[in-house]
Amino acid sequence: MNVYDSTRMIDSLSENDYEETKIIEQADLLILNTCHIREKATEKVFSEIGRMKELRNKRRENGQDMIIAVAGCVAQAQGEEIMARAPVVSLVFGPQSYHKLPELVKRAANERVIDTDFPIEDKFNFLPKAKNSNIIARGLTAFLTVQEGCDKFCSFCVVPYTRGSEVSRPLEQVILEAKSLVAGGVMEITLLGQNVNAYHGENSKGKAANLAELLYALAKIDGLERLRYTTSHPNDMDQTLINAHKDLSTLMPYLHLPVQSGSNKILKAMNRSHTAEKYLEIIERLREARPDIALSGDFIVGFPNESDKDFEDTLKIIRQSKYSSAYSFKYSPRPGTPGALMDNQIPEKIRSERLTILQKLLNEQQTKFNLATIGRTVPVLFDKKGRSAGQIGGRSPYLQPIHLSGSEDLIGTIENVKIISGDKNSLTGELVKVE
Repeated sequence: MNVYDSTRMIDSLSENDYEETKIIEQADLLILNTCHIREKATEKVFSEIGRMKELRNKRRENGQDMIIAVAGCVAQAQGEEIMARAPVVSLVFGPQSYHKLPELVKRAANERVIDTDFPIEDKFNFLPKAKNSNIIARGLTAFLTVQEGCDKFCSFCVVPYTRGSEVSRPLEQVILEAKSLVAGGVMEITLLGQNVNAYHGENSKGKAANLAELLYALAKIDGLERLRYTTSHPNDMDQTLINAHKDLSTLMPYLHLPVQSGSNKILKAMNRSHTAEKYLEIIERLREARPDIALSGDFIVGFPNESDKDFEDTLKIIRQSKYSSAYSFKYSPRPGTPGALMDNQIPEKIRSERLTILQKLLNEQQTKFNLATIGRTVPVLFDKKGRSAGQIGGRSPYLQPIHLSGSEDLIGTIENVKIISGDKNSLTGELVKVE
């Protein structure tokens, strides 16, 4: 979502004669877009600000200047502290304010500005349409935010405090932006939301449309070859959405569905509002609808009061679910969340040991999934040059990186590829020749 937000900031500033530069020393405006999910995020921000200060000082030595801004969720949560500790920062704004960026930048040229309010207006109504040149430059795949915020209040998570409550964009607004992306050459769109399958945008009849309705509508867009969505909550994985995986060939057979823990005791303490059994039942229904679906997940180890048995329950659910990939973390207390105040915080040594064991299992599953693809033929969307000369790269429907020897003319096409080798991280293939 931060990638999407950054592109929309660029689109907004393009209206004011700014253009993106890949050479950081040339920047008249430097925006640090931040995430607050992980531990020590704030201190990492201040470390980056220190490097940005050096860049600004060098520009000043050459008679130029640089406006330094901090955006995103750390800005939302720690805006006052950033302004107090980092005088070099001229502008701080949260993720709900980037539609006001041109006005904020103008003010920051003359004064220090902070804007971390949650505005009444919908920022998406005020953002300009992306220029075709910008869309083309970003490539064949694109992110598209359809939902923001979260009402779940998991006890480990800061999202409700930095992104606010759940808000969904109107269905027609999303479709128009998707059509604009496709007109600019985009072939694959990933729908984004902190809790994307809780989408409830208003449709043309003034009623709330769910994510399945949105997916069916988007699948009708000519030229849109692939659809994905992330991140989902098990409680919002209803049957209409599961049916979409069965009905829509455009919807890729890949789903990121975080469970966080396999222990019902820990899930309750996390305020996840689902059980391990419920999660497994959802997976069973998904695989019944789409037998080849690949699953990804999120796991937190070392949550307060997690016993050896609780941890073993997490390993058990991983073995039962059989993931193609996953993200895993040691629990880190986030300021202002209930989890940070809980008793029996797990020692760092135990958290690290458990994470090592869990990641070993997940890596084995990811490797097994990739190796099982060897010998199969899969459709690959080629979207970039490879690392070596004469090589191109793309993604399978299961989001696996695939590379092979081939002409750059293949970029922008979907071709059948036979997988000939692979490892945990990527696959190598060869084009299937059409007789």
